[in-house]
Amino acid sequence: MINDKQVLYSGMQATGNLTIGNYLGALKNWLTLNEEYECFFGVMDLHSLTVRQNPAEFRKKAKNLFILYIAAGLDPKKNCIYFQSHVSAHAELAWLLNCFTYVGELNRMTQFKDKAAKHKDNINAGLFTYPVLMAADILLYQADFVPVGKDQKQHLEITRDIAERVNAVYGDVFTVPEPFFGKAGTKIMSLQEPTQKMSKSDENPNGSIYLMDDPDTIVRKFKRAVTDSFSEIRYSEEQPGVSNLLEIYSACSGTPIADAEKEFEGRGYGEFKEAVAEAVISVLKPMQDEYARLSGEKAYIDGLIRENDEKAAYYANKTLRKVRKKMGLNEIPR
Repeated sequence: MINDKQVLYSGMQATGNLTIGNYLGALKNWLTLNEEYECFFGVMDLHSLTVRQNPAEFRKKAKNLFILYIAAGLDPKKNCIYFQSHVSAHAELAWLLNCFTYVGELNRMTQFKDKAAKHKDNINAGLFTYPVLMAADILLYQADFVPVGKDQKQHLEITRDIAERVNAVYGDVFTVPEPFFGKAGTKIMSLQEPTQKMSKSDENPNGSIYLMDDPDTIVRKFKRAVTDSFSEIRYSEEQPGVSNLLEIYSACSGTPIADAEKEFEGRGYGEFKEAVAEAVISVLKPMQDEYARLSGEKAYIDGLIRENDEKAAYYANKTLRKVRKKMGLNEIPR
């Protein structure tokens, strides 16, 4: 508990370009959580290092993600929005937790198998122990809740196992986090492969709408979006492409899917795709304008980074000192 509120923790990796799927599926639903929870949202740049990065581009992308969090509506005064790499307690606790994590547990992580298959030339130890760093992220802030998608359920389970294992040896050290099931985020699929989730790392740029795409690009991508041969705008398993577009339209316009079906009854796919594009543009344009404004306010942004990093470090180091003492490490003489 912090300020009489339960703690909620989440974050995004500082690689790739965020998509409309990232926004509608997660970021949009973070915006009001601070009313009920003490929220920590990380720019997860340490996690990104499991894949080789261009240093200059990587630094820029991490800072851009911080700015984008704020441009999307996260209040940096009400939420703690910080850089994972700026709080050294993450790396230190990860090592301590490595000593309480079994190799067999890590071998069962499906995400490691998937990423190892994609990066056969760089199957590094960081990729293997990624879930331990994720556990450190969560446990440092004594998080009560963590929003999780299907691909992160295993990681929360191992986090809980590690926390319970440490608690069994040393007593009440960590809060054991629970999955957060708030308002369900909209699951957005690829525009080119509508049976697969939209991804910021999609090799086909036409499959994803990125948050910084300009209006012409958005319209072009939706024109090329895969539909089907039914020539009917209806939400069904038989029409994954059309159903995905209906999901996007509904989420961006606020129109229930059933009403959207009626709205486009008897109208062609071309007209429908154009309407979906306009709905997306109406959501992204204000965010893009605010992002552009904030990007020019270097002193203001740097001040927010320092302020939020300090807040995160205060709570993280409080937990780390407790863990070090419990495990028998000597304190630094003062």
